[in-house]
Amino acid sequence: MIYIHVPFCRSFCTYCDFYSELAPKCRKDEESEARSELFGRYAAAARNEIVSRRNLIAKDTNTLYIGGGTPSVLPLPMLGNILEPLAPFAPFDEFTIEVNPEDIVEKGIGYASSLRNMGVDRISMGVQSFDDGILRWMNRRHNAVGALEAFRILRSAGFVNISLDFIFGLSQLSDEQWESTISQALALRPEHISAYQLSIENGSALADMVSSGKYSEASDEHCSRQYAILCKEMADAGYSHYEISNFALPGFEARHNSAYWRRVPYVGIGPGAHSLSGNVRSWNEENLDSYLHSAETGTFSFSSKTEILNDAQIAEETVFLALRTSNGIDAGYLYGHSGKEVVDRLLRNGSLVFSGKRIRIPESHFFVSDDIISDLI
Repeated sequence: MIYIHVPFCRSFCTYCDFYSELAPKCRKDEESEARSELFGRYAAAARNEIVSRRNLIAKDTNTLYIGGGTPSVLPLPMLGNILEPLAPFAPFDEFTIEVNPEDIVEKGIGYASSLRNMGVDRISMGVQSFDDGILRWMNRRHNAVGALEAFRILRSAGFVNISLDFIFGLSQLSDEQWESTISQALALRPEHISAYQLSIENGSALADMVSSGKYSEASDEHCSRQYAILCKEMADAGYSHYEISNFALPGFEARHNSAYWRRVPYVGIGPGAHSLSGNVRSWNEENLDSYLHSAETGTFSFSSKTEILNDAQIAEETVFLALRTSNGIDAGYLYGHSGKEVVDRLLRNGSLVFSGKRIRIPESHFFVSDDIISDLI
């Protein structure tokens, strides 16, 4: 598994705390000199990192995911430059790139078709809402019409595996608005939908709004109700709820993300990217200037920070990740880690259920899964 982090955004969303930098503004219809230079330096550095770490990429690597930030701000030639060293590992069983609707609309079907020609076979598009007022509050650059047009362009370019992201649990998001967004999403019939409850992340604009009293968080009841609406509508439409925040039509579960939940080793490329190999987790510093400088001067320490996980930490991580999924975890493993008393108690009260030789959290308890998992680890 390979993850490439593209740390550029044209603007920052209200809720986001992922590592990214504002891309230099450009003149209409052309890249500015500053943007072109910065993107080119990043592409060269990421390419060099891939070349230097190819020995860490498993021979049976089957997924590639380009996330961010906003990968769709990168010009195609620079994206191609990054990917060239990965040619020996292609074709991938799944090759996903994250895009924003405004980039797809602005660059058009030619851009989308070029992504397909590069081997991309799965698109993850951040829509977040089909309500223009909510989108403005989120500081998104697109509107509902733009999101619908972007989806049409992607379909016209031949993409048959498209995932759409949405957010619920905003205090100002009414149930009616949420139901309307779900309805419009389902009318498109995407192969995959991810829906996340709004969370207050340190370092985000939203965290500042909360601390200054400009925003009040939605109640647990409000969030739980909207999650229940989501689960019912998705089930009625024939989507499998295979992970707490993810729904897929049969056969379209995300292979890359599913591997994360099984703790499959992966290599992360780019500033802020994480890697996992056995009991070692490592990550690059969240600093673009440092990343570029060290790559250009040949002093690159790709994994500037490292954590050695002990057996107990690995077990806790295994339990946490597995129980987020509908597949759950091997019953013997869970009993061995968490103990018979606590597991049996959670089985008796319905917080856990058996599924063959595995134990999982039923969908009816997904919303309180953090509390259940806390009992176990």
